[in-house]
Amino acid sequence: MKRCLDIFGAGLGLIVLLPVFALISVCIWLEDRGSPLFHQKRVGRHGRFFELMKFRSMRTGTRGATITAGGDPRCTRVGRVLRRYKLDELPQLWNVLRGDMSLVGPRPEIPLFVDASAPVWQDVLSVRPGITDLASLIYRNEEELLRLAADVEREYRERILPDKLQLNLQYLKRQSMTGDLYIILLTLRYSLFPAAFDSGRVRQLAG
Repeated sequence: MKRCLDIFGAGLGLIVLLPVFALISVCIWLEDRGSPLFHQKRVGRHGRFFELMKFRSMRTGTRGATITAGGDPRCTRVGRVLRRYKLDELPQLWNVLRGDMSLVGPRPEIPLFVDASAPVWQDVLSVRPGITDLASLIYRNEEELLRLAADVEREYRERILPDKLQLNLQYLKRQSMTGDLYIILLTLRYSLFPAAFDSGRVRQLAG
């Protein structure tokens, strides 16, 4: 049932949002004449790698930390807007159609942060990763939390990721269709109205 809803939701989203995709693509291209899309290797279900798609929010040819902190100079002007409203994640609807991802599920990490032999990761990787979940909602302002970190990747690995993994486990234990729909509604709400974001309220859902 969940896979059927994923296909329906992703397919409908791609059709309805086609004008938005076109507008975003043009805006990205006009700023620096680079490709609108960004591909990155992520770890999916059962530890299989896949290419996650995003709208590109950084300048082409830039290098740096694999985790983005607030105020990162690599971000373009268009990219900052996309990231604020989470519009850069929209191309992942195609990943959902392909079967790489689900609409709701633990966010896929890059291989650098995944220890597939650890029990917690074995549980998390037992399901398709998602576009959104409780952990990504609670850490919606993750970039701001990392803004002053001396070592962004270390701060993420040692402080944020462990909490995300525990939230993922809680989600897996309580997963339901009703819960997934509520997570989708919260994601839409905070994407449209980021100023209304309340991490404490969302954390209550994780109980």
